[in-house]
Amino acid sequence: MCTAITLKTSDNHYFLGRTMDFSYPLDPSIYIVPKNYKWDNILNTCRFQNDYSFIGIGQDISPVVFADGVNEKGFAAASLYFPGYASYDSFESGEKQVQGSSGPSVAAIELVRFLLSFCSSVQEAASLLQTVQIVGTTDAVTNSVAPLHWITADSSGSCMVIEKTRTGLHLWNNPVGVLSNSPDFSWHMTNLRNYMNIQPVQTENQQWSSVDLSPFGQGAGTFGLPGDYTPPSRFVRAAYLKSHIVPPETWEEGVLSGFHIMENLSLPKGAVITSRNTVDYTQYKAFINLSSGTYYFSTYNNPQIFSASLSDISFNGADLVSLGKLQRPAAFTNIKN
Repeated sequence: MCTAITLKTSDNHYFLGRTMDFSYPLDPSIYIVPKNYKWDNILNTCRFQNDYSFIGIGQDISPVVFADGVNEKGFAAASLYFPGYASYDSFESGEKQVQGSSGPSVAAIELVRFLLSFCSSVQEAASLLQTVQIVGTTDAVTNSVAPLHWITADSSGSCMVIEKTRTGLHLWNNPVGVLSNSPDFSWHMTNLRNYMNIQPVQTENQQWSSVDLSPFGQGAGTFGLPGDYTPPSRFVRAAYLKSHIVPPETWEEGVLSGFHIMENLSLPKGAVITSRNTVDYTQYKAFINLSSGTYYFSTYNNPQIFSASLSDISFNGADLVSLGKLQRPAAFTNIKN
């Protein structure tokens, strides 16, 4: 599952946030990948060297696969599931490709790493993607080819959705700054028109025949806002909430607003059971300040918000650095008189 949102504060801090909803157990860490880091793609056809350093959340399944991150230029990307719609390029083995050659092949599960390594903006990502073959590979967590699409954003406020389907590569401008799962992004945007009547202001009294009808209480204007966990409903709910919250003034207010929105999109354990009889739930929430390169995150078992930033951490050398596991023990503060 998963839902992603963007947010802007009045003092011009831009954010990209996401819930990580998954029915397989994850054990992610937060990593810093330095500039000039050299790595081989999963297909073993290309060797790359990063143009930019970045910070991201990923899991080491040899190699580390990143689900989301932001680089030193304020460009961010995140992957979300796209079942029934994702369709990748076919992979034909051949001579080893080199960086800069035409049409490098990148596995779908490493596209976040690839984009963060070489793109300083959404516009650069759009150009680079025209030259890339996106290939499906089996991952060690699900033992299947993950069907994915991606949301990207940068510190100028631009936002783009990347979808690879049977009809080819689609790069969608994302003016609402929201993404969930299937169907495709274009369908979700059209579906928003079904909810044009929803509003934060109170519904006025109505008269039917000689009967006066009045709302039961506050919030009547939101009647019909979907509250279930399907991707279309989460997309609508996210779009409504981020469009109608009181605009945050500062980055601190932005972080709190982002987590409050994501609380309304999160899955508690047991609310959704898969066909494999496993629990699909929100394993972590991440909210990234693109203007400062700072990560804010919390986990299912610990709602405390932790942070880590590229600018606050000194790192040297040519290898990626783990800042530790996301899963951290919860602390309960006892307040006494």
